[in-house]
Amino acid sequence: MSISLSDIEQRIESLIEVHLVKFLPGASWQDKIAHRLADALKSNLATSGLDAPMPHKFILLVHPSVLATWKSEPRLMEGLTKIFRLVTSEAGVQFETAPSLTLSGDESIAPDDIEVRVAGQEIAETQNTPVQDAPAEDASTFKTAFLIVGGTKVFTLDQAVINIGRRLDNQVIIDDPRVSRYHAQIRYVRGKFVIFDLNSTGGTYVNGQRSSQSVLYPGDVISLAGLPIIFGQDSPPQGLERSTGDTAPLSREGSERSTATLKTIPLSDKENL
Repeated sequence: MSISLSDIEQRIESLIEVHLVKFLPGASWQDKIAHRLADALKSNLATSGLDAPMPHKFILLVHPSVLATWKSEPRLMEGLTKIFRLVTSEAGVQFETAPSLTLSGDESIAPDDIEVRVAGQEIAETQNTPVQDAPAEDASTFKTAFLIVGGTKVFTLDQAVINIGRRLDNQVIIDDPRVSRYHAQIRYVRGKFVIFDLNSTGGTYVNGQRSSQSVLYPGDVISLAGLPIIFGQDSPPQGLERSTGDTAPLSREGSERSTATLKTIPLSDKENL
């Protein structure tokens, strides 16, 4: 059997439903696990390409309060690893070696949530600190640029590196559940502003196209998992609130992702697990 990249999430969820749901700590976990694994995989494929081997170590992060529950059932991680290897093989994904899934605790993860990180990423969402590897440039060389967040707040880009996300140590703080803790980064590189996705859960889009990195031009519409941000240069419109970096929660309407429809799993897949 072969599947497309767009089918990876549904395929993982279906196999978990058949083989592992009884080992999970709650009814909604198979959906979350499948979504996070598929997003981490697709984000790395967007960077490395389907034909190039990608890092093989995937780390599943959960809150320490539920870590013991996960570890008490070793068949859970063993089964998830087998499912992930089967699905990525069906999709034709190439790894440096056989992919592995490991479990770790992180206090910043909500007790009912899970995140997935890939070891060895060049641009990764780190566990405790945002990415800050861009060389500093003299602020006096900047072209005047700004972000309009949610259509109401203006944030001036006056640093060489601007991190955007929910965590308080970002330069642009967005209190919205759709946005990852460290979601995206804007760098001033050789006279241009470039946005990088930091392996976010919901993805970073520029003018409707998902992107791992993209040069920004005046009028570009950035979407962080559905949150609209407009990039501009010169002078922002009058009457908008000037932000110091923190933005209030926006409407949650439409932020929920619909549950994938499960498909029947062939008998051969059950025998392989």
